[in-house]
Amino acid sequence: MSQKIYRAAAIGHTGAGNYGHGLHTCYKDIENVEFIAISDPDEAGREKAVAESGAQRSYANYNEMLEKEELDIVSVCSRWVTEHLDMVTACLEAGCSVYCEKPMTGSLAEGDKIVETANAHGLKVAVAHQAVYLPATHTIKQMLDDGKIGTIQSIHASGKQDRRGGGEDMIVLGTHLFNMMRFFVGDVDWMQAHVTKDGKEITYGDDHEPTEPVGPVAGDCINSYLAFKNGVSGFFESRKDQAGAGRYGMEIVGSEGTFSLRGDVANRLMVYPYPVLVPSNSEQEWKAIDLDQTPFFKGNELAILDLIDAIENDRKPISAAEDAIAALEIILGAYESQLTGSRVPFPIANREHPLSRGN
Repeated sequence: MSQKIYRAAAIGHTGAGNYGHGLHTCYKDIENVEFIAISDPDEAGREKAVAESGAQRSYANYNEMLEKEELDIVSVCSRWVTEHLDMVTACLEAGCSVYCEKPMTGSLAEGDKIVETANAHGLKVAVAHQAVYLPATHTIKQMLDDGKIGTIQSIHASGKQDRRGGGEDMIVLGTHLFNMMRFFVGDVDWMQAHVTKDGKEITYGDDHEPTEPVGPVAGDCINSYLAFKNGVSGFFESRKDQAGAGRYGMEIVGSEGTFSLRGDVANRLMVYPYPVLVPSNSEQEWKAIDLDQTPFFKGNELAILDLIDAIENDRKPISAAEDAIAALEIILGAYESQLTGSRVPFPIANREHPLSRGN
């Protein structure tokens, strides 16, 4: 890492997505970052964010902040996707690389615009899929690459399946899962899905208001099949009001064993030897492997360190804008498949949100 001191800031919007998962407070322990400013149109929220982040100055308007301050990196913090495109684009046009809350955008077309703008300005956009920055996740990736469970055959993932189960669960939590699935096994070739509401298949016009503006959502039960390019099969499910301990996460099934990653943080890996189905009197059992204990929230700090390294070495961040688009493509692909009654090849040709198009 160079000796450059990076000047950072954050854009939040109290009452409209707030500051996400603390994307404005992740700079405090990074020695070569000076945190300069906060922008928030809400005065009380702005003052609170200044106190939390240690910002030197604050602004009600993020465009004014970008104009007056000389910045290198800006966190776009709001959980709501409604302002992300404008905020991220403004940062890029002001010469700043960006760390953006997920979901990055509500449509593939908006994501494409962000990538195009970043490339045009030679800047980087990283997205807050914190789990893929954690040392434990990289250890698991290395174990998979080393063949610790043989050849990977399938990945079975599920959302939290709480009151948001179905469409909202898929975009709010599924974006982490799909990003991690791709981190482990690469790109999806095609997918097919079944989306229902109260047991009936959704059609155009069946979208409903989510808890917060994360784009159109539909269905209270989703089952997706993903065909990865390397031959691995992927499965995702989310049903409303099924929440219980350990539902969120995934199992990675190999020819010689299974990895189980359940819960919000994968710092304890459960391993089961092959075959998975064994006689009841077998002595085989799940084995726990304790991995690095770095907590989930530290993923933000690790993401900024990675973003700085990506800037200095002109490479993609670990979870780049392109990866956020690819995760969103799996989410929107479920609706595309359901509404067209067919499997969906990737990349999806129509970049608008399927639920917004009508028939």
